[in-house]
Amino acid sequence: MSSSSNYYASLLKLCCESQNQTQAKKLHCLILKTIKQPETFLSNNLITAYYKLGNLAYAHHVFDHIPQPNLFSWNTILSVYSKLGRLSQMQQIFNLMPFRDGVSWNLAISGYANYGSCSDAVRVYKLMLKDAAMNLNRITFSTMLILCSKFRCVDLGRQINGQILKFGFGSDVFVGSPLVDMYTKLGLIYDAKRYFDEMPERNVVMCNTMITGLMRCGMIEESQRLFCGLKERDSISWTIMITGLMQNGLEREALDMFREMRLAGFAMDQFTFGSVLTACGSLLALGEGKQIHAYVIRTDHKDNVFVGSALVDMYSKCRSIKSAETVFKRMPQKNVISWTAMLVGYGQNGFSEEAVKIFFEMQRNGVEPDDFTLGSVISSCANLASLEEGAQFHCRALVSGLISFITVSNALITLYGKCGSTENSHRLFTEMNIRDEVSWTALLAGYAQFGKANETIGLFERMLAHGLKPDGVTFIGVLSACSRAGLVEKGLQYFESMIKEHGIMPIADHCTCIIDLLGRAGRLEEARNFINNMPCHPDVVGWATLLSSCRVHGDMEIGKWAADSLIALEPQNPASYVLLSSLYASKGKWDKVAQLRRGMRDKRVRKEPGYSWIKYKGKVHVFSADDQSSPFLGQIYAELEKLNYKMIEEGYVPDMSSVLHDVEESEKIKMLNHHSEKLAIAFGLIFVPPGLPIRVIKNLRVCGDCHNATKFISKITQREILVRDAVRFHLFKDGTCSCGDFW
Repeated sequence: MSSSSNYYASLLKLCCESQNQTQAKKLHCLILKTIKQPETFLSNNLITAYYKLGNLAYAHHVFDHIPQPNLFSWNTILSVYSKLGRLSQMQQIFNLMPFRDGVSWNLAISGYANYGSCSDAVRVYKLMLKDAAMNLNRITFSTMLILCSKFRCVDLGRQINGQILKFGFGSDVFVGSPLVDMYTKLGLIYDAKRYFDEMPERNVVMCNTMITGLMRCGMIEESQRLFCGLKERDSISWTIMITGLMQNGLEREALDMFREMRLAGFAMDQFTFGSVLTACGSLLALGEGKQIHAYVIRTDHKDNVFVGSALVDMYSKCRSIKSAETVFKRMPQKNVISWTAMLVGYGQNGFSEEAVKIFFEMQRNGVEPDDFTLGSVISSCANLASLEEGAQFHCRALVSGLISFITVSNALITLYGKCGSTENSHRLFTEMNIRDEVSWTALLAGYAQFGKANETIGLFERMLAHGLKPDGVTFIGVLSACSRAGLVEKGLQYFESMIKEHGIMPIADHCTCIIDLLGRAGRLEEARNFINNMPCHPDVVGWATLLSSCRVHGDMEIGKWAADSLIALEPQNPASYVLLSSLYASKGKWDKVAQLRRGMRDKRVRKEPGYSWIKYKGKVHVFSADDQSSPFLGQIYAELEKLNYKMIEEGYVPDMSSVLHDVEESEKIKMLNHHSEKLAIAFGLIFVPPGLPIRVIKNLRVCGDCHNATKFISKITQREILVRDAVRFHLFKDGTCSCGDFW
């Protein structure tokens, strides 16, 4: 090998490091001018350089002009095709090789294995066993074990294990690590443990693999015992423990392990920070998350895209969305994970519109969504009841092929269900090739949301018949359906079976469903007894549900108890004062209403102004009570006046109890007529084409009069009106509401 060949080879290496293909071509020309017949060594380096610079044609051209390619030359060009996944060309080169060594065989096997052709990889391996067993080495076995893990080939994996022992590689730790990993990934943890225990020597890599497998199988104590017994630990050992504890729901222990790792002086990588930040997010441990963030800033990982994404996720889960935004905006590089973390963060914190906006911003930046991103933005559309935008994302899912992912299909079922289009939800559900528990629950919740009790219960029974295990969310849908249909006994039976048969401990949402179930039926004393004996205390929604039932049934005593409990839970929440005021007003107790108002004033509790909005042709039109700002004011009030006459003819009587002011009746009627949701509905009747539903969103609970009036409007106009208020979705159709007049 000449010095000039070595010199040119080093220059080619520099071209590869700087990714300068033009310079490499110039150097190639210089080689051809100065060296009449380049040495095979230098030609091999040219092939490697062109491969690394992405010029396959030049690489093959150089190979074709080597007068006498040696084994290294053949392996070099074989490596190019193997690593690029050009499997047919790889096989052609392999077949043409005049002689082969272990590298040649391994390149062919790994090419097939890495690019999904399991059967061809096995075919080449079997041929190697037959014709070139002397070339078998630890790389061959390692590659085959990884293939068995990837394609879940249990029988083949056991055969490879036998051949490893037969050919004398049983004590090789390089082979032992992927063998242990294969058994754990295939769920054969005791086989992995047996092989690990029988190994005469174990290095830290093999021990780390065993700890990972034990953690994957939830064997926490065994993992900790093995970790504590390690004579040699590295950063990966610590990170595996932190990640495993976090993934097994032991987030606090993961944080403690992180602190120990710091004290022990081990370096942390992006995976360490990613896992411990995820633990902070799960614990809502904002203080500890900020401390870790401060530590990240002092390391080389402050600009790492993986760590940045984990920080965005942590701050979002800890309800610190502004901090999440700040981290996101300062990230020098963003990938689909970063954008998705910010999008999901907005959705989790109730900023669904911002979630949709950031999706479009992501697209403008040239980042393509994956199934999780698309599923998340569809979920945000569902929260907004934005069928128009959701349908656009449905089209995108069809065009991109992401509709085949179950996460996307489930999100679309939820979207259509929340928007009242249960027919589309059902169609999507039936078209799915694979369904999981979430698919069934999403369709079931859609039926329950809009009062389709028979469909909900029927679907739940089918779900059980298919052997699927319902979760807590499934039962929320079933119980709420029973509540809306007045199936009190059946609902109580389902609640009992949830605990006794399915082992699901009730949370506040389940208890709220039972309160609603009993409250709707007027069994308020039973509801009170249930609360006093329930396994968990009611949350704000639970007390508000009971108070609402007391308002409907006029029960002052239990209503006062519910209101006091609600005020004790959230003293600054105006909902309790408003609901109790409504109850007093319905009984004509204006002195009590005035007393409540004084109490609100003294405690500085402010009733949030009511707003309703409707989207038309991409623009959001916002209305407040007695609105004077809309450019369409004249048309809107004229439409309301016309509707009012027709409603009165149909039997509509204004609900004066919805006006919490002791004023003249004529003034009350005027105030009721100009509520924000009525203005938004009138706008929709004027501008939304016939045949399309009118979709209105309100920031507060719909008042009793507006709810009643909207039922009349839906009957008179023969229009579907979907109203999403602060409590739930209401679908008004043919003079009825999906909530069954309880909300």
